[in-house]
Amino acid sequence: MKTLQQILDYKKHKEVISIAPNRPVFDALVILAEYKIGALVVLEGEKLVGIFSERDYAREVILKGKSSKSTQIQEVMTDKVLSAKPTDSVEQAMTVMSEKRIRHLPVVDDDKVIGMLSIGDLVKETIAYQKDLIKQLESYIHS
Repeated sequence: MKTLQQILDYKKHKEVISIAPNRPVFDALVILAEYKIGALVVLEGEKLVGIFSERDYAREVILKGKSSKSTQIQEVMTDKVLSAKPTDSVEQAMTVMSEKRIRHLPVVDDDKVIGMLSIGDLVKETIAYQKDLIKQLESYIHS
């Protein structure tokens, strides 16, 4: 199975899509919509300080009657962020995401965020891996 770095190498958006903690939630929503993604890493300089997702927006802004234009990201972001290393396997990352019930996982190398993976990215890779494995087994059986 591939490493997380190998998955990142083939992602559509190679750059880390992020936002600063002092920006309004509205700005994050614009970025999420523009890139058609579900979460952003929150960076202070290059330091990972949180993650902001559609879930955070729904639970911490909309349901609490806050304004997305006057609420800052740092007020509603998830600040206890789990991350993975680029050398971790897809299987390791899926295990963490499943056990902790998270949908997005920043990939960090030497304290620098190098990318973000969604559960969808990992499921897609797992399906491709299993299809290839089935093809190999069928070829072995028929030979």
